[in-house]
Amino acid sequence: MKITDVKTYIMDAFRTNWTFVKVETDEGLYGWGEASLGTQELALTGCIEDLKRLIVGRNPLEIEKMRFEVYRDIYWKGGPVLMSAISGVEMALWDIMGKYFGVPTYTFFGGKIRDKVKMYANGWFSGSKTPENFAEKAKATVALGVKALKWDPFGKAHMTLTKEEMISAVETVGAVREAVGDKIDLLIECHGRFNPYTAIEISKELAPFKPMLLEEPCPPDNIEAIAQVKRKSLVPISAGERVYSIYGFDDLFTKNAVDIAQPDMFHTGGMMECKKIAAMAEAKHIPVSFHNPSGPISNAAILQLAAATPNFLIHEIMINDGSFRKKITDEEVFFEDGYIKINDKPGLGIDVNVNEVEKRPYHPINLRHYTGALTDIRPKDDTVFYFKGIGDNE
Repeated sequence: MKITDVKTYIMDAFRTNWTFVKVETDEGLYGWGEASLGTQELALTGCIEDLKRLIVGRNPLEIEKMRFEVYRDIYWKGGPVLMSAISGVEMALWDIMGKYFGVPTYTFFGGKIRDKVKMYANGWFSGSKTPENFAEKAKATVALGVKALKWDPFGKAHMTLTKEEMISAVETVGAVREAVGDKIDLLIECHGRFNPYTAIEISKELAPFKPMLLEEPCPPDNIEAIAQVKRKSLVPISAGERVYSIYGFDDLFTKNAVDIAQPDMFHTGGMMECKKIAAMAEAKHIPVSFHNPSGPISNAAILQLAAATPNFLIHEIMINDGSFRKKITDEEVFFEDGYIKINDKPGLGIDVNVNEVEKRPYHPINLRHYTGALTDIRPKDDTVFYFKGIGDNE
């Protein structure tokens, strides 16, 4: 069996663009991966086009060889574009592997340790602007059975916070905590916004609300800054979604920069690379939570790896989306009492409706984090639940 083509599909997902990767073979088997970068999408698809000459003709079951040799043969190493391109292809090969042998992909990573994973909801806050908005939506989300919530309460702040901005963030977190009670995990997202001084002050202000973690408090281009925050923070620190490959995570772990590691499967080199990173973390007794704010293929792949990772902690997932999500794949997400069940279908257990994807062609979407539009992530009057067991899928 040989790889005959690698195709990419970029689609408008409202908040961002998703990039799907299809690897085809001469035996008719194909696999799907995801490499949704959010920005630089055209650079990403161009990179995959460049890599095709190193990939087409290979045996799709020789995944580690492909990953090793393609990375070796690209002179300029690392970074989001190259690593996302490799990740999307690598993920698709694991899908092919599972289909070829008729087993779920988790089989090749040691088999299942667990049948379900605890989840935390992202996206529940869409449109919220005030502490009252966030509290109301948090309470409604928890009423669905969700046991953990993540969001960014910092508006459009960058590096520092004014007194007014700090008060607003603290009031928002306090309002959510009061609305949901003490038994719900709260995860506070920083999106790499702050300098160490400000991040440490934030940890002091938010500590009374007992957050589960403070995510990516400083920009990822200086690991020592994150480590400085961890040394003084009163809240556990997580990071890693913008750290690429085992080499970047070696630096993160050597500098003792995180309590919880958050590698991104479709930016860090793929499923095997994430398994290696998780093992590096396991040796230091650091739990992992794979970054997963994107599309359905990413979610399917991460659940497969989470099933087989001993030190996996909690699964990130968007609790709702535009109605288009139900049309573009045959995704099935089974929710029960705050947990997501692991899919046992062959491969990643998901297929793509290319015709529906092509109805939503790519268009440039700029980063919203510093514009005041941070929570405007869903189409108005077109936000739906897509889990089996929640909302309109019950």
